[in-house]
Amino acid sequence: MADTGGIHKGVPQEILPGVHVYPDPAEVARAAARYFVDYAWQSIAKEGRFMVALSGGNTPRQMFGILASDEFRGQVDWAKVHVFWSDERAVPPASPESNYGVARREFLIRVPIPEVNVHRMEAEKANIGRAAHEYEEVLRKYLDLDDRGFPRFHLIYLGMGNDGHTASLFPGTRVIRQTSRWVSTPMVTKLNTRRMTLTLPVLDAARRIVFLVVGSEKAKILHAVLQEESDPPLPAQLVQPRDLGLKLFLVDKAAAAMLTPDGSGSAAPQGKPAGITRGKPGRSM
Repeated sequence: MADTGGIHKGVPQEILPGVHVYPDPAEVARAAARYFVDYAWQSIAKEGRFMVALSGGNTPRQMFGILASDEFRGQVDWAKVHVFWSDERAVPPASPESNYGVARREFLIRVPIPEVNVHRMEAEKANIGRAAHEYEEVLRKYLDLDDRGFPRFHLIYLGMGNDGHTASLFPGTRVIRQTSRWVSTPMVTKLNTRRMTLTLPVLDAARRIVFLVVGSEKAKILHAVLQEESDPPLPAQLVQPRDLGLKLFLVDKAAAAMLTPDGSGSAAPQGKPAGITRGKPGRSM
């Protein structure tokens, strides 16, 4: 990405449709927190509640701290917020690797959200398959369904690994679009462990997907996801919200370094906003 000098603190540059570039990871986290607040207000005003799925990683950790700050904490009607997770490692909540554990320590115990509104994935259970079915029942209890019978979140945060994985949908594992399952427990071969994750159709059913991608080590894979064609497609490329669902990438300048603003590669066709279903950055599936 050319250094135009046009990215000012807190003001993103939209280098591609739906791809917002910020100067550093701190500003990405702050923007992510602002989207949380804005979408919470919109959802609560329209439907009386806000259903959000969180992800793990350093940028969400920074976002959690901002949401729990004096500036942001009072801007959300926490009694009407329900928190879920996009994926979880098979570790207990006290583990530093637990996505839930990080969110609890950095965020949830510091805001007045009712404990009954926090719905964690119990991926540490000995029978992780049964735990996945139990989490599907939790989703069924609290979430409305789309016209295909999948739960519809108001907002899902996602990260992206150096290999193009998102949530716990990894290259080389069975990433199935045509499945009736809501929650799966794939074996991540390279890590020799199973994880619990929302399935691709559940991600695609969300009203809004926000990817958080920062760091120079993500520049190559971000370019691949947004402006190259992979065969088979990378999991992050497969996430395509349906029914005019919004997809945004909030990235820092370092991660965006290899993106070409003229849209070369396999970015969205001219005239089609990348954040909107069937016209998002990356390969359309």
